[in-house]
Amino acid sequence: MKCASDDRGLVAIILFILGMETLLPWNFFVTAFDYFNDRLNTTTVGNVSQPGQTDKYMFNNMCALISQLPLLMFTLLNSFLYQHIAERIRIMGSMVFILLLFILTAALVKVTMEQDIFYNITMTTIWFMNMFSAVLQGSLFGLVGKLPQKYSSFFMSGQAVAGIFSAVAMLISKISKADNENAALGYFLTPCVATLLALCCYLFLPHLKFARLYLEDGPSNPTESVTLVKVKLSEPAYYPESNGQSLLTGPESKGFKTTDIEEKREEQYEEKLPVLSVLKKIWVMALCVTCVFMVTLSVFPAITVLVQPAALFTGTWADIFTALCCFLVFNVMDWVGRSVTSVVQFPSKESCLFPIFVVARVIFIPALMLCNIPARTYLPVVFQHEFAYILLMSLFAMTNGYLACLCMSYAPQLVRSKDAETAGALMTFFLALGLSLGAALSFVLKMLL
Repeated sequence: MKCASDDRGLVAIILFILGMETLLPWNFFVTAFDYFNDRLNTTTVGNVSQPGQTDKYMFNNMCALISQLPLLMFTLLNSFLYQHIAERIRIMGSMVFILLLFILTAALVKVTMEQDIFYNITMTTIWFMNMFSAVLQGSLFGLVGKLPQKYSSFFMSGQAVAGIFSAVAMLISKISKADNENAALGYFLTPCVATLLALCCYLFLPHLKFARLYLEDGPSNPTESVTLVKVKLSEPAYYPESNGQSLLTGPESKGFKTTDIEEKREEQYEEKLPVLSVLKKIWVMALCVTCVFMVTLSVFPAITVLVQPAALFTGTWADIFTALCCFLVFNVMDWVGRSVTSVVQFPSKESCLFPIFVVARVIFIPALMLCNIPARTYLPVVFQHEFAYILLMSLFAMTNGYLACLCMSYAPQLVRSKDAETAGALMTFFLALGLSLGAALSFVLKMLL
C-alpha cells in the first residue's frame, strides 16, 4: 500500500500549480494592454479604422480601478461568508467561471464590434474575473493554511512564477514585433489551458492520502485516527505555545502521548471561532501583509516603468529595457524571495523584528523615485546608472516575496487547525487591502516626482 509520505511531492506540485492559477490569468490579461488600446483608441471613417487622437476610454486607469474594487470587496465577503458555501464549490466554481470569461475574451479578439460595446464587455469581464479570482485566492489560501508551513511556500512560489510567465511573454512580444491581435489571442488561450490544468489538479488533490490527512475534518473511520496523528506529528508542526519548536524535536519536547492524540481529536470537532476572534490572533500578520503590498504597489509598476536607461541600453535593448529590467527582474526576484522561505524563516512569527523588517521596506519608495526618470519636476535624479536601478529592483522584489510569503504562512500557525481556513481568508482580504492602498498611493507619489 502506498505510504502517505510518498504523496508529498505531488501535493507540493499541485499547490504550486494552484498558486500559479490565482495570478496567471490576470498577469496575461494585463500583458495585452497594447491590444486593448489599439481596439479602443481608433476611430472609423467609412470602412477604414484610423488611430484616434485621444484616449477617451482611459483604459489603463479604468482597468486598474475596476480590477481593485471587486478584489477588495469579495475578499472581505469571502472572509465572512465562506462558512456558508462549501470550499469545493467556491474553488471549482471560481475556476470554471474564470475559464469561461477567458474563452469569451479570446473569442472577441476575432470579432469586430463597436468600440463602446467592446469596452463595456471588457470592463464587465474584468469585474467578474477579479470577483471570482478573489474568491478563488481566499479559498485556496484557506486550504493551504491547513497544511504544514512549507507548503505555503510552494503555493506562494507558484504565484510568483505566474508573473514570470507574463513578463517573458511581454519580452518575447517586444522582440518579435508580433501584432497585438495575434499576441492577445495567444495570451488569452494560454490561461484557458492553465485553468483547465489547475482544475484537474484540484480534483486530483483529495485522492492523495497525504493531502487527505490534513484537509479532511476528521478520519472516515476509527482505524485511521492513529495514522492521522502519527503522520501529522512527524511533520515539524509549530504551535504558538511551543515558541516555534517542534513538539517532537524541540528542547522542551512534549513527546508522543495518548493525551496529545485525544486533544488533537477533540480540537477537530470543536466549533470554528468567529471571524473577529480569529482576527484578534493574527492582526499583526494582517497588518504586515497590508504594509508589504502597499509599499510594493505604491511604486511598482506606476513609478518603476518610468525609469529609462542612461547609457548601456541602446537601440533594441532600450526598447526592451522596461520589460527586462522592470517586469522580468521583479518577478524573478520575487519568486526567489518566496522560494527562500521553504528553507529559511527569519525572523520568527513571535519576533518583534518581523514587523520592523516589514516597515523598513518603505526606504525603497524614495530610492526608486530617485532613479533615472526623465520627466520630473521636484525630485532630482540620484541613481542614474541602470545597474543601480536593477540592484534596487532586485532587493525590492526579493524582500516583497520573502516577507509576503512569511506573513501568509505564519498567520494560520497562530490559530487552531480548525480556524486555519478563516485565517487564510482574512489574510487574503488584507493582502487585497494593501494592493488597493498601494495603487491609490501611487497617484500621489507620481505627482511628487
